[in-house]
Amino acid sequence: MKSAVETLNPTRVRLTVEVPFEELKDSLDAAYKKINQQVTVKGFRKGKIPARVIDQRFGRGAVLEEAVNDALPKFYTEAVNEAEINVLGQPEVDITELKDGETLNFTAEVDIRPSIEIPDYSGIEVTVDAVEVSDEDVEKSVEQLRERFASTSPVERAAAEGDVLTIDLEAKVDGEVLEDGVASGVSYTVGSGELLDGIDEAVTGLEAGGEATFTSQLKGGSAEGKDSEVTVKVTAVSSRELPELDDDFAQMASEFDTLDELKADSRKRLENMKQYDQATQAQERVLDELLKLAEVPIPEKLLEDEINTRKHNLEHHQLGQMGIDLGKYLEIQGKTEEEFDAETKEQAVKGIKTQFILDELVNKEKLNVNQEELTEHLMRRAASSGMSPDQFAQAVVEGGQVPMLVGEVARGKALAVVVEAAKVVDTNGETVDLDDEDETAETVEAAADGDAAEDQAEDKKTEA
Repeated sequence: MKSAVETLNPTRVRLTVEVPFEELKDSLDAAYKKINQQVTVKGFRKGKIPARVIDQRFGRGAVLEEAVNDALPKFYTEAVNEAEINVLGQPEVDITELKDGETLNFTAEVDIRPSIEIPDYSGIEVTVDAVEVSDEDVEKSVEQLRERFASTSPVERAAAEGDVLTIDLEAKVDGEVLEDGVASGVSYTVGSGELLDGIDEAVTGLEAGGEATFTSQLKGGSAEGKDSEVTVKVTAVSSRELPELDDDFAQMASEFDTLDELKADSRKRLENMKQYDQATQAQERVLDELLKLAEVPIPEKLLEDEINTRKHNLEHHQLGQMGIDLGKYLEIQGKTEEEFDAETKEQAVKGIKTQFILDELVNKEKLNVNQEELTEHLMRRAASSGMSPDQFAQAVVEGGQVPMLVGEVARGKALAVVVEAAKVVDTNGETVDLDDEDETAETVEAAADGDAAEDQAEDKKTEA
């Protein structure tokens, strides 16, 4: 077999392959055997029909077609390996010449990974937010904990902001009560801004047994988006009482003995959260700078497939779980379809560029992924998918997604190399020390939007 490679552009090549006819012998034998099992000829036992009879009855062309279809993948793979090219997706194959007993010639056009030159990234500099936790931040955190331990007690007075009410609701559109517009015994906190626009004004000042009617645009249900006449009846009013902020509260709400210890722990937790956010921000900005430095051609077909995959994942996984379609999502986001398409394309381009350049860096730095690193990454992905590690691992294996997870970890290690070489300072001018490949793996995962494993896992969870 002879083959040659013609570069059509930086991301696509044409393979020209010439196959001597004798190399088709095994595929021809297999074709005759397959046809033998599928047809019957009077006077011959099934599977024992001579080749010459098959040629006479069904045509030599049918046999050649079956043989060529069987042999093409093998010859294509040999040509790819001989040319040492890294192909992407399926080839477009064209048989240019087929002479019985002489030769088989074909061409195969296919996308390839572009050759990428890793830029000098040692000069990358980025600025990130400083890790600062104020007394107000701590007080807010403790107050949120305090809210969780609030108690309620019935009162005989008019409802005021902060009170917890038990209410009945009835919604009418065009004078007709909606089938799904009646609810009883609903708990509602005055001033929370939940449920319906206008409800806070309607219930404020009502005592138990009182009712009011107001007009509001429905946020869900069969008449979503329509103006409705809503009648609300208050059946009970309860005041909401917060526990005193003292050592007793600290002992009730935490493992600490004093309020000061609780506040110190809250400050430490907030610092850790902000350090994590700072690290993620640094990695994202270093990655953005790296992508600016590198020239990365994008295969058109790969980009098209990536855009379609992202749209599919959004519509059938994320929005499907939320119970809304793409049109409603765009309305909520305040985006046109054109803006959404442009944004999706931009994200897809960034994802492909990220994968290409970091994969190249993985090869250049000879980075490997060990079992412990892969297991840790799998457990994080399982947690984000809402599945147990065993369930997620099973779904990943069955979906053939293990190499993808290995790639995510390897690319995370590659980004860690770049981050380590970069200069990262905070808004106070202080140098930021970053050393966590786990977080860089997550940053790469977000940039590349590698949802295939989670989508596969989600499908398996749905099937279960």
